[in-house]
Amino acid sequence: LQFAYIDTGNLAFEKVRLADATNLPIFKLKESTVRRRYSDFEWLRNELERESKVVVPPLPGKALLRQLPFRGDDGIFDDSFIEERKQALEQFINKVAGHPLAQNERCLHMFLQDEVIDKNYTPSKIRHT
Repeated sequence: LQFAYIDTGNLAFEKVRLADATNLPIFKLKESTVRRRYSDFEWLRNELERESKVVVPPLPGKALLRQLPFRGDDGIFDDSFIEERKQALEQFINKVAGHPLAQNERCLHMFLQDEVIDKNYTPSKIRHT
């Protein structure tokens, strides 16, 4: 998976672009690009913990202190923070997407391949076709 931070011009809003290419037959798209917020990563982690038998790795922290004013740096837009966050999220999603049991979960497929995540979906397993 490839990550890129997207500058939205809104300091309270960050998105990550995920580009994935796979040869795994369980994924309906062999290539896709989606944009995800940190809260989407949290949603995926919570869904996997609730619906699967996968031991889900932790996410990087929320960086609440970095959002405080008068810090003397760029807060959540500091280059070193962005790089650390990017690496941690990339490690998280690669571990999850590489897990054979997680690959069967509908929530992972939506996260990686659907432009919009339907958070009211019915949890289910994906069947090999």
